[in-house]
Amino acid sequence: MESFALHSLSTSSFSLSSRASLFRRSKPIIKSPPSIHHNLKPSPSLPTLRSPSLLASKPFISSSHSSKPGKTHFPIQASKYEEPGTTLTPPPPLQGAKPIPFIISIAVGIAVRFFVPKPVEVTPQAWQLLAIFLSTIAGLILSPLPVGAWAFLGLTASIVTGTLSFPTAFGAFTNEVIWLIVISFFFARGFVKTGLGDRIATYFVKWLGKSTLGLSYGLTLSEALIAPAMPSTTARAGGVFLPIIQSLSLSGGSKSGDPSKRKLGSYLVMSQFQSSGNSSALFLTAAAQNLLCLKLAEEIGVIIPSPWVSWFMAASLPAFVCLLATPLVLYKLFPPETKDTPDAPAMATKKLENMGPITKNEFIMVGTMLLAVSLWVFGDAFGIASVVTAMIGLSILLLLGVLDWDDCLSEKSAWDTLAWFSVLVGMAGQLTNLGIVNWMSGCVATTLQSYSLSWPVAFGVLQAAYFFIHYLFASQTGHVGALYSAFLAMNLAAGVPGVLAALALAYNTSLFGALTHYSSGQAAVYYGAGYVDLPDVFKVGFVMALVNAVIWAIVGSFWWKFLGLY
Repeated sequence: MESFALHSLSTSSFSLSSRASLFRRSKPIIKSPPSIHHNLKPSPSLPTLRSPSLLASKPFISSSHSSKPGKTHFPIQASKYEEPGTTLTPPPPLQGAKPIPFIISIAVGIAVRFFVPKPVEVTPQAWQLLAIFLSTIAGLILSPLPVGAWAFLGLTASIVTGTLSFPTAFGAFTNEVIWLIVISFFFARGFVKTGLGDRIATYFVKWLGKSTLGLSYGLTLSEALIAPAMPSTTARAGGVFLPIIQSLSLSGGSKSGDPSKRKLGSYLVMSQFQSSGNSSALFLTAAAQNLLCLKLAEEIGVIIPSPWVSWFMAASLPAFVCLLATPLVLYKLFPPETKDTPDAPAMATKKLENMGPITKNEFIMVGTMLLAVSLWVFGDAFGIASVVTAMIGLSILLLLGVLDWDDCLSEKSAWDTLAWFSVLVGMAGQLTNLGIVNWMSGCVATTLQSYSLSWPVAFGVLQAAYFFIHYLFASQTGHVGALYSAFLAMNLAAGVPGVLAALALAYNTSLFGALTHYSSGQAAVYYGAGYVDLPDVFKVGFVMALVNAVIWAIVGSFWWKFLGLY
């Protein structure tokens, strides 16, 4: 969600600027100076002017070739009139769906429904829902409309065609996990609004910032610390860490869009960007897509006991190793020109002085988050569900005035998530109920058995395929909604232990957020800062994907064996 919205935003701004530049080159425009005071010859077209502002003004041209003293002159703007045959108004922006992506997305569903033979094991209702679901997924990739709007069209199609009843189609809107994701965005807003996240990160800069490498470690560790209580990687990037990096870079003479960016800013941005995936993978509540993964796993029958603790235990060792390795690897692979930053701790100290003592709202935010994390860890023992914990935390923030209801209403990403996540989760659940997922997993199992692959080999192949398919997606959560259930079913059919397969796919979902400049919300934030070039993003993203894969495969396999996951 958040990543898709940000990517769409950056894409639209590019298209608008491109359209404007094309318009400027479309027709020759006679250039006039912004104002003319002397030696102006009357233009034959001037008597035809009908601009109200010009008609209301006093005479502004003398019939002579030179001005007389005391004569009043009004500036003539080039935009006040147009030459015959010259168009000065750009074409209006395209409204509604983009034609080509719309046609392709619809064609996918029509082709599956009417031209692909239905397997005998699959009911007509299930096959029709699969066609609508695939058309919806194609639209998420091609973006004929915003994500929420396109998902609503898919929901409408499922009801109009009689594939799903109204209560069934809207059943996922009461899903607990989806509401937990929505509330998590409100928590993230509280961190930004109170300045608590900024304060925590600044303390780490003060303690570890004497060198560029130490500065990177300080920022990386501070994100890992606040991640479980700030469940939005995009909010952490744009609301906390990028402003700090920009301030440090500018103080070190490193400017975005300038060759000096390689002094400091490029390395800090790239390091934080690549580390953010492991921070998100470390905790269940560190990213919205983590929660969605576990819900989809539950739909297929993979239940993870004590999910917050189980998630953290399985991720802890490989994620910590990656967090420690990433700044150092990038220090060699993508080195900064400035190695020492002796002024950074002093700057952080000065900033903390300017921020003043911790405010009442920051204390409330700390207390609320400690309560929430404690209940997320131990709540099962008291019968308190994760979503109820989130509701309690949000209620405290509203009652004590840290957040107001306008803050919640203005968090558009949260409400957009509620809409399109619910549609995708609902469709995916019905595909499982109608037998499509079991049919697909059976086909995959038969194929894998024909190659005589052991489950560890099949596990590696499926995990790699799931990871690198993300080059086709501009949203982590969109990827989860589209492919997580199918890939989990394939893993199960290949004999992979259920909990291991579910968690590994979920961890990959956080890790592939740093593949490209469009792969996640934080990717758009960091790339948009102007400190990293596009070729570097792709090159470093691919190399670090391999580094993460090796660490998670080697460290994770021993660690997961020790934990009894297989």
